[in-house]
Amino acid sequence: MTVRVLHVVTDMRRGGLETMLMNYYRKIDRNKVQFDFLEHRQEESDYDREIKKMGGKIHRIPRLNPFSIHYKSALYEFFKDHPEYQIVHVHQDCLSSIILKAAQKCGVKVRIAHSHSSNQDKNLKYLLKLYYMKKIPQYATQLFACSEEAGKWMFCGADFDVLNNAIDAKRYIYSSEVRAKRRKEFGIEEDTIVVGHVGRFWYPKNHMFLLDIFQKIADKTDAKLLLVGDGRLRADIEKKIQQLHLEDKVILTGVRNDVAELLQAMDVFVFPSIYEGLPVTIIEAQAAGLSCLISDKVPIECKKTDLVTQIDLDKPAEHWAENAIQVSETERKDMYEEIEKSGYDIEKNAEELVDFYLKMGRD
Repeated sequence: MTVRVLHVVTDMRRGGLETMLMNYYRKIDRNKVQFDFLEHRQEESDYDREIKKMGGKIHRIPRLNPFSIHYKSALYEFFKDHPEYQIVHVHQDCLSSIILKAAQKCGVKVRIAHSHSSNQDKNLKYLLKLYYMKKIPQYATQLFACSEEAGKWMFCGADFDVLNNAIDAKRYIYSSEVRAKRRKEFGIEEDTIVVGHVGRFWYPKNHMFLLDIFQKIADKTDAKLLLVGDGRLRADIEKKIQQLHLEDKVILTGVRNDVAELLQAMDVFVFPSIYEGLPVTIIEAQAAGLSCLISDKVPIECKKTDLVTQIDLDKPAEHWAENAIQVSETERKDMYEEIEKSGYDIEKNAEELVDFYLKMGRD
């Protein structure tokens, strides 16, 4: 009998945690474990069609609102109508306790909370999120985190296990042929330094500082900036690109499904995040043999090779630029064995996750 696991998410767009889930979903033995998804959006997301093709079901519910009686009623009604889900794996950040509490009251046996971040935006919702965050261990039967830092921050001293943000490392092996093809696609000359970044256009990714860094690089050498992703700050990013007169040097690719190949076209990956859980993109970049500069706000756990250099976020853009130019000359090579030895190749991780779900389903 196949064990069906319900993953509770905002939606399944091409973000970090969503891509991590799909990495696992593609590799698990779906005769033993099947993933279904409860999404808090009504519109179709990037991965929805692929999920359905692999046999997964997608359920929809109103947007998560802790003050909404309508939302809570819909949540409780869902769990009562779907008693087949005895393993619920929640990826709703600090507000996961709301879903976990409903699942507990409706008799769901295994309730997993998963931390994907090590901090939160300091906005009007911050104190509210901390309130609900502290309740997570009360309602969860199992705690997962993408890194030690993310688990310590979210679970307030409770015991947790790290589930690696593993990747299909073979897809990222460096190829000079793919590099040439992708650079030609964007009209990039071979001797041009390509600075790369993959990430949602939102505050924690710190795109504004990234543009400051790139301006300093472009002042010193022939360079292009390849920004892969999209999001709520796109208009602000485009405005700053114009203010810095970088229109002919910055390439906005939008959301792509060929990140493994786009990484081949880059020479250095710059990631000055304000906070992170454990970014899967840094694992992917290393697998592609790409030198990475990350801020000191990114957990050093993501350093799985010598390709990663951590820099104090308070350092000026000039300092970042000098380091970026220097490491961009690093020779690219096949990094598969190093990623596999680090424990971040998906094959073994997917087997272990299946074993975990099967054990939870039997107990």
